[in-house]
Amino acid sequence: MNRKVLILGGGGFIGSAIARILNARGNYDITIADIFTRDQDDDEFMAFIESTNIKLIKGDFTDASLFDDLDKDYEDFYMLASMIGVNNTLEIPHEIIRVNTALIYNSLEWLKTTSVKNVVFTSTSENYSGTIERFGYDIPTPEDIPLCIDKIDHPRFTYAVTKMLGESGFMNYAKIFGFKCKIIRYSNIIGPKMGFKHVIPHVVQRFLDNEKPFRIFGGDQTRSFCYIDDGAMGTILAMENESATNDIFHIGAEEEITIEDLIKEIGKHFNYSGEYVNAPTYPGSVSRRCPDITKAKTVLGYKPTLKWQEALIPTVKWYVDYFKSHEKTKNNSFEEPGKFFSDKK
Repeated sequence: MNRKVLILGGGGFIGSAIARILNARGNYDITIADIFTRDQDDDEFMAFIESTNIKLIKGDFTDASLFDDLDKDYEDFYMLASMIGVNNTLEIPHEIIRVNTALIYNSLEWLKTTSVKNVVFTSTSENYSGTIERFGYDIPTPEDIPLCIDKIDHPRFTYAVTKMLGESGFMNYAKIFGFKCKIIRYSNIIGPKMGFKHVIPHVVQRFLDNEKPFRIFGGDQTRSFCYIDDGAMGTILAMENESATNDIFHIGAEEEITIEDLIKEIGKHFNYSGEYVNAPTYPGSVSRRCPDITKAKTVLGYKPTLKWQEALIPTVKWYVDYFKSHEKTKNNSFEEPGKFFSDKK
């Protein structure tokens, strides 16, 4: 018998990767539920859906009534739906709070009425960035770190606030209503179609615009970058692990690099030989971030397969091809960090 799976947010970056992996295995009945308002064209993904037996349910699931269109007997429920993006947190923080809170609450209330056995709620390393900044906890950072918001009134942290709500909500509903829950905290998952409000598409666009000298915003900040296929596989491993119940896993890669390292590596793809200059970054951006993935390796058998330099190759290529073939719009264009220092919202 096939394993019955629901992916809420399955049209998004990570959700669609999970759907492709599960579909390729061939022993799943997959339903994807999503609003489908992505920044990039969906033609290729829709062609994939039409070539499969995947069931597609379109709608805005901030409306609780749409959950009536879902079955009640999924074995696995991947809850990936959320509004994300640094620019979104700074420009429309009220929408981040409204959308993500509604999606979380509606999902939890729907779960009460179902026989769903396993749930994954996808969260973020942003949840403990305040702890790192304020209290100097270890990097790479394990799952048992306390969660902390550095400045509760800063719009940059509205996304993390909603993810903390989700972590608490799903873990506690699981205990009361009897489903198994795993929390996945992603750390900088990258790849083609990851969206446009992130550092890599911003940098690619600026190289294509022949920016000289090339500015490095927040060059001394550190991150670790994990390819989409590895991130999706780690999520599936967590979902299908029978021994992990009501647990948290960091999914990402362990190599900590600076933003300067990242940008200069991207510059190699453009044969850039000009000058680089340092510049301030976006307000609220944290100085260091790198996950400890020992627990995911030990419990789940998770192991990233691509180094960050290898992951950049298909990622940069996709964005170069996209920007060259599409007219740039407000939704996918780079915006100066200085705008967010000067705007009063």
